[in-house]
Amino acid sequence: MGMWSCDIDDCDKSSVRTDGECILCCRHLCAEHLKPEYHTCPPWEDEKNYDPAANRAEQEEINKLLAKINITALTERANYLRRGVRCSISQNLQYDLSTRNSVMGGMNYHIEISFEDGVCWLARVRRFNVTSPPLELQNYIMRSEVATLEFLAETKAPAPKVFDFSLDEANPVGVRYILMEKLPGRSLSWSVATREQRLKVIDQLADIYIELHAHPFPMMGSLDKIDSKLFIGPFARESLADFGESGLKLLGPFSSSEQYYNAELDLILDLIVRQEAYANRPIDAFLIHRYLQENIPTILPYASLDDAFYLKHADEKGDHILVDDQFRITGIIDWEWAHTGPKFSVFNSPIVLLPVSQFYNGKNGLGDEEMTFSHLLEQKGHPDLGDIVRKGRLLHRLQFCCGYDIADWDGYKGIFMGLVKALHKDDSNNLDYESWKAEAIQRYSADPRLKKLAILYG
Repeated sequence: MGMWSCDIDDCDKSSVRTDGECILCCRHLCAEHLKPEYHTCPPWEDEKNYDPAANRAEQEEINKLLAKINITALTERANYLRRGVRCSISQNLQYDLSTRNSVMGGMNYHIEISFEDGVCWLARVRRFNVTSPPLELQNYIMRSEVATLEFLAETKAPAPKVFDFSLDEANPVGVRYILMEKLPGRSLSWSVATREQRLKVIDQLADIYIELHAHPFPMMGSLDKIDSKLFIGPFARESLADFGESGLKLLGPFSSSEQYYNAELDLILDLIVRQEAYANRPIDAFLIHRYLQENIPTILPYASLDDAFYLKHADEKGDHILVDDQFRITGIIDWEWAHTGPKFSVFNSPIVLLPVSQFYNGKNGLGDEEMTFSHLLEQKGHPDLGDIVRKGRLLHRLQFCCGYDIADWDGYKGIFMGLVKALHKDDSNNLDYESWKAEAIQRYSADPRLKKLAILYG
């Protein structure tokens, strides 16, 4: 049985991690219930009926969570930590669709605590819904986030300070929480920023990269801290964990990036065969990830040189960056899932700078903003980091293809075929996905896992 199991009465399949979740029944969808016969309404009817029901289900989930919170205990704890400075919570702790995005994300709910001297904190409370992993893993992820923020507090990187946390719901507040600094500013909206504003942000990002480069680690994994001792533990991320009869199994830590990617791809391939991943396109997913694993030595030519690792934010789409009205970076937030990685990965261009249309269409050239980022790193005395940005496109494609949702199948194919064409330069002009797939089926025909999938899915 996988980490998240489907308990629909007539289904004994394991849960499917990569094909969506059903918030209505609070279960991961399983391979059985993802079959076409379970979807009899036209897509527009499904959407019309599902969205309002999903909102009601989310409202019920959040109200149950908020009902557990002892606001008096929370404010008293904050008051104690500020040595008697009084505080209050101004927001209405009820589910409000109009303010939803400002207080919650997919995994956490945030409560703003305002002190009478103008200081603001956030209580970061973990949601519990269909996407939630087992409690043991949730606690490890929270503990790793705290360790990461405490490490960043010792650097010049702008991140929230942690003042308190509890991984045990049997506390006066009633829920597990992290009390942290509320940084000023708003989330960066890259699409509406002007060229001048973007250049200003890119210049500051280069400085933050250089600061993180000054703090190497000996292993690849997630930060952890026990009894005030900081160390590198396994990866604190749901997609890199498994849960079987022997309990929770986490990947890492690793001494090389090649070890890491082989372990991740072994897990993904195993999940596909167990019908816990990519149930809608199992053959395609298996062939793609098998191909990725085979080509790791080519995609990661510098893996053998891994001698130090550096802290990397796990979700660099841009909304993790806070800016003020002058587009000065006021903070980098959402360090959940952060991990250490090799130099050529950590200092590659952040996702927010990618030329999205070109990238999805399979073109491997760098965009103008990536080139600007590379030049700035060079000008600031780090030509090695600038070179990493210029040579980073294949790694981007590996990271996007490895374990990601393929609901947008056309987009996924574009990203993958960009990698294939880069690896097959001699005959890439005539290469299309169906031709590649036919060749891959032949290439991996002796793999017993592919034979098993062929039997399972006809």
